[in-house]
Amino acid sequence: MNTPLFTGALVRLAAADPEKDAAPWAGWMRDSEFLRLLDTDPAVPESAAQRKKDIEERGEPKNTGFPFVIRALADDRLLGFVGLWIGPSWNHRNGWIGIGLGERATWGQGYGTDTLNVVLRYAFQELDLHRVSLGVFEYNPRALRAYEKAGFVLEGRTRQDTRRAGRYWDSCWMGILHSEWEARQS
Repeated sequence: MNTPLFTGALVRLAAADPEKDAAPWAGWMRDSEFLRLLDTDPAVPESAAQRKKDIEERGEPKNTGFPFVIRALADDRLLGFVGLWIGPSWNHRNGWIGIGLGERATWGQGYGTDTLNVVLRYAFQELDLHRVSLGVFEYNPRALRAYEKAGFVLEGRTRQDTRRAGRYWDSCWMGILHSEWEARQS
């Protein structure tokens, strides 16, 4: 239990800095491959000023959302973002994770898995959640592998609900229970 709450082997989670983080983040929002892997919404470019305003308006975490940026331990550079959201009420103790690694050079290097390990530790130890869920597109095999490495289990699919590159793809739904996460810690 001596591990710092927001630090992993490769990354640390931090609050976003509007001045420092807006420009690289806006750059990711102009990367069509990043956007394709992140969301089903159509790609729309964003300026650094727009991103800065969004970071500032997000403000402090509310009791239902916990947004973080992902920074490399080695050099403190911004790698991406991760958020944990709780449903409409805390009584079920369920959370949802969303993650985006914007720096392509970090893809496939273990930063995503390390981030997931840190945010799951936060979810289960600090927030005392019972389960954490996420959604991922079938066409994102790197993300599927990272989620499986972190202990997520495929729980279902929504068949052919996303159209990309002229074909339909499934959305996959994954989850991990507190007890499953805890068993992986020993």
